[in-house]
Amino acid sequence: MSDSDVFPIDPVPEPPAAPAPAAPVPAAPPPPAAQAPEPAPPAAPRKPGRGLKFLFIGAGIFSLLVLIAAIGFLLFGKKMAVKGGTVLELNLESAYPEIASDGPFAFGKKTMTLADLTGTIDRAATDERVSGLLARIGASATGMAETQEIRDAIKRFRASKKFAVAYSETFGEFGPGNGSYYLATAFDEIYLQPSGDIGLSGFVLESLFLRGMFDKIGVKPEFDHRKEYKNAMNTFTEKAMTPAHREAMDGILQSRYRQLVSGIAEARKMSEDEVRTTIDNGPYLGPETVKAKLVDGLAYWDEVTKKVKERAGKNGHLMKASRYLDAEGLLHEEGKHTIAVIHGIGGVARGRSSVNPVTGNATMGSDTVTHAFRKAAEDKSVKAIVFRVSSPGGSYVASDAIWREVVNARKAGKPVIVSMGEVAGSGGYFVAMPADKIVAQPATITGSIGVLSGKFVTKEMWEKLGITFDQVEAGKNSNFWNSSRSYTPAEWERFQAWLDRIYEDFTKKVAEGRKLPIEKVQEIAKGRIWSGEEGKKIGLVDELGGMETAISLALRAAGLKDTDSYKLEVFPRKKAPFEALMAAFSGQDEDAAAASVSSQEELIRTLRPHLKKLEAMGVIGEPPGVLSIPPVEMQ
Repeated sequence: MSDSDVFPIDPVPEPPAAPAPAAPVPAAPPPPAAQAPEPAPPAAPRKPGRGLKFLFIGAGIFSLLVLIAAIGFLLFGKKMAVKGGTVLELNLESAYPEIASDGPFAFGKKTMTLADLTGTIDRAATDERVSGLLARIGASATGMAETQEIRDAIKRFRASKKFAVAYSETFGEFGPGNGSYYLATAFDEIYLQPSGDIGLSGFVLESLFLRGMFDKIGVKPEFDHRKEYKNAMNTFTEKAMTPAHREAMDGILQSRYRQLVSGIAEARKMSEDEVRTTIDNGPYLGPETVKAKLVDGLAYWDEVTKKVKERAGKNGHLMKASRYLDAEGLLHEEGKHTIAVIHGIGGVARGRSSVNPVTGNATMGSDTVTHAFRKAAEDKSVKAIVFRVSSPGGSYVASDAIWREVVNARKAGKPVIVSMGEVAGSGGYFVAMPADKIVAQPATITGSIGVLSGKFVTKEMWEKLGITFDQVEAGKNSNFWNSSRSYTPAEWERFQAWLDRIYEDFTKKVAEGRKLPIEKVQEIAKGRIWSGEEGKKIGLVDELGGMETAISLALRAAGLKDTDSYKLEVFPRKKAPFEALMAAFSGQDEDAAAASVSSQEELIRTLRPHLKKLEAMGVIGEPPGVLSIPPVEMQ
C-alpha cells in the first residue's frame, strides 16, 4: 500500500498535440495534349529514425559538455598540492546532506555530503602534513544525531595528537545556539567574536496542530493508528498533545538534554550540575562567556587564523576541506575486499530514489534500494553491507520490499549492518530491523513501530465555497477512498482490519529480526519513538555510534580486521558520465536531471528550510504514509 494508494490523486491527462497546418499546394497547369508521361522522380532518401537522430543529438551535446568541462578543468580544476603545516578549514555553518543531489548536468562544485566531511577529517588525521583543524561554527542546521557524527570525527582527529580549534561569530544571534555550541565543544579550544553571544538556553520541542483550522474551513480528518503513541496524525486530528504524545516527546527531549549536558560537561571540564545551572542562567553575552567557562577567549577571525597558523609551524597555512578532499580523496577508495554501502535516505516510497532540488528532501525508493541489495548480494567481491538509513518512514509496501532484500542478502551470506542517521523510525525502522546489527547515535530518533492512515473529508469545505459534486457508482464500496464523504460503518470496520494486519506484520517481524519475545515487542512498540540511547536499552539498537562503528562491525562480521585492505563502494554503482547523460536525455533518469536544476538559486536556499518542514509534516505534498513519523526538531 503506497502513499498514493492511501491518498489517491487523479492524474491530469496531457492535451493531444495540435496537428501541424498543411502547406499550401499551388494549382498545377493542365498538361499539354498527347504529352508523354514524365518519369517518376527518384525516391527521397530515407531519413534516419528518431532513435538514431536522438543518439546523434545526444552525442553532440555530450561532446560539447565534455569540451566545456575539460576547459573548465584546465583553467580552474588543478588540484592544490598539500604541503606541510596545513590547517584544514571546515565550514560547519552549512548542513551536510546524507546524499548529494548532483546529477549528470551538475558540472559545478560537487556537494559535500556528511560522509565526505567526516571522511575528510579522518583522512587528515592520518596525514602528517596536516597539523590541525579550524572550524567556523555558529548557525548550523545540522540535526543533533548528525552533530554527534561530526563530533565523533573531531574526537578521532584529536586522538591523533593534533589540535582542533572552533571559531564562531555568534552562537545564535538573538536565537537558540544549543546545537552549534554542542558541536563546538568537540574541539580543543573555542573562540568567540567579541560582539557575539551564546544562545545556550535549553531545549524546547514544539508540535504543530492544524485541527482548529480544519474545523473552521470544513475539513474533517478521518484517520486512525496503531497504537496510541503513533502521533504523526495528531497534526491533523488534535489541537494539542495527547497524554501519550506528550510522554513520547518528553522522553526524547529529556534524553537529548542529558546528552547535551554530559557532552558539554566532559568537554569543558565541568560537573553536570554546573552545566545545568549554566544553561538555566543563559543566554550569555559575549563578555560573560569566558567567565562562564564556555569559551577560551574572545577574538576576531584574523586573530584566530594567525594563532592557528603559528601553532602549525613556520609554514602554517589554511586549506579548505573541499580542496583537500579534491586533492587527496577519502580513505578506503581502493582495497582487496569490498564493503558495500547502500543509502536508504528520506521518506520510503515505491519507485526510484530521488532528491527534491527545492526542499532538499530525499526519497528512499524501493526500486533503487532493492536493486542495490540484489547487486551487492550477487557480487562475489562484497564481504559485507553497510546500510545507511535516515528516514521518517512512509509506504508500508515499499518498506516491506526493502525488508525482503535485506533478508535475502543475509541468506546469500552477506552480513548487513545498519547505521542510523538523524531518524530511522516507522518505515525507516522496518527496513532496518532484519539486519545483523543496528548502530545508532544516542540522539537518533528510532522505533515508532506502528501504523496510521486515513483520509480528509472535504465535502463541507466545498459546500462553503459553493462547489458541489455529483456522481454515479459501480460497486458497493466505490466511495471507500472518496474525500467527498465519510467512511460507512462497514468501510470503517474494513479499514480497522487493514491497520491490524499491518501492525501485526510489523511487530512479528521486529520480534524475528531482533530476536525478542513478541510480548516484549508489543510493550515497546505502540507507535512510540525512542532516542538511540533509549533504543539500545530496550533492544531496538545494538551499538551507539556512527558510520565508523558500523563499518568496524561489518568488517568483524566478514571475518576481517580494521587493518585489513578494504574499500567502501556505494551500491548501486554510479553510472559513467555518458551513461548518466544519455539516461537523463531519454527520460530514464529524470530525477537525476531535475536534481541539478536551480540548486544554487538564492530563493530556493531561503525557502528550503521552511518548505522542508512543511513537506515532512504533510502540510504540502503527500500526507504522511502509513509507516511514518513527524519531524522532531529541537530549538
